[in-house]
Amino acid sequence: MIRFDSVTKTYPDGTVAVDSLSLEAPSGKITVFVGPSGCGKTTSLRMINRMIDPTAGTIWLDDKDTSQLPATELRRQIGYVIQHAGLFPHRTILDNIATVPYLLGWDKKKARSRALELMERVGLPTHFAKRYPVQLSGGQQQRVGVARALAADPPVMLMDEPFSAVDPVVRDQLQEEFLRLQSELGKTIVFVTHDIDEAIKLGDQVAVLRVGGHLAQLASPAELLNEPVDAFVAGFVGRDRGYRALGFSTAGTLSTRDEETVRLGADIPSGSSDGWLLVVDDQAEPQGWLRLDSIPAGSSTVTDAILHRGGTLARQGGSLRSALDAALSSPTGRGVVVDGDGRLVGSVTASQVLELIEGREQVRT
Repeated sequence: MIRFDSVTKTYPDGTVAVDSLSLEAPSGKITVFVGPSGCGKTTSLRMINRMIDPTAGTIWLDDKDTSQLPATELRRQIGYVIQHAGLFPHRTILDNIATVPYLLGWDKKKARSRALELMERVGLPTHFAKRYPVQLSGGQQQRVGVARALAADPPVMLMDEPFSAVDPVVRDQLQEEFLRLQSELGKTIVFVTHDIDEAIKLGDQVAVLRVGGHLAQLASPAELLNEPVDAFVAGFVGRDRGYRALGFSTAGTLSTRDEETVRLGADIPSGSSDGWLLVVDDQAEPQGWLRLDSIPAGSSTVTDAILHRGGTLARQGGSLRSALDAALSSPTGRGVVVDGDGRLVGSVTASQVLELIEGREQVRT
């Protein structure tokens, strides 16, 4: 548990970066700091491991006043991940990850064994071990940064916009990997981002800060979307917060329709009920849609090259948002629903999902 008790940071020129901040980051949960530039997100984060010292107030790590702990001892208990990974360019990936274990006096064999284990855990091939940071992509470097922060198995992790410097596709992959790791490890994490969508996706609780380091609202993602405390929070969260709130409402078992399908690699059929066929692989996992009236001349079999992609998949028992998005993004207007193993269940239309949403709203009122 990390607790801020009336923590203030004022710089010599009179600038107040953080003003009387009081909140608690529960053990084993992800607390996200989010807000506009100049709201004190990173300053608050860095005061936890005393890279910046508070002007007033107290930060507690469990029952310990962090100001009473030697800074080096404190930092070795806390994993720290920054935006551009901050790797040592002259060290191999393996030795970058093993940095903190080396500092803690681990023997080299044990430290490197731990580093190899973590490479696999964060999704890095172990044959990258002898490479140097410059030989890795930005997303791969961020994975190394996360592995390094986890190397000594610290109970607390601080993450300062760790995924903001990579492209959207890689960022989404890193977020998913991060959530998977957290489900296994249960660390106490304080995460800084300027992206409200990232905050809502990753946080168990979200702290929205105003300029000047004032806490505007501390709430779960669902509460933040449904019940913003004032106009500032409502504006920062965004006009489409009602749609995003559907991500926290379970759709339940959707009533789906059967879809006409064709196997990837099979001969192209001569027709269908509406000119569209859903293409699946040998495991019955959806691959895309085939539009029979726009097949390139000379094509005789169903290949990846002639499929219409773009539609997202909704999982049976998933959220209302994923079900609605699957229907709205599908080229046919029918969202593809899969089971927990990714196999086809059927399809659902946007009107069906909207009827389900409307029915629940009527029950609530």
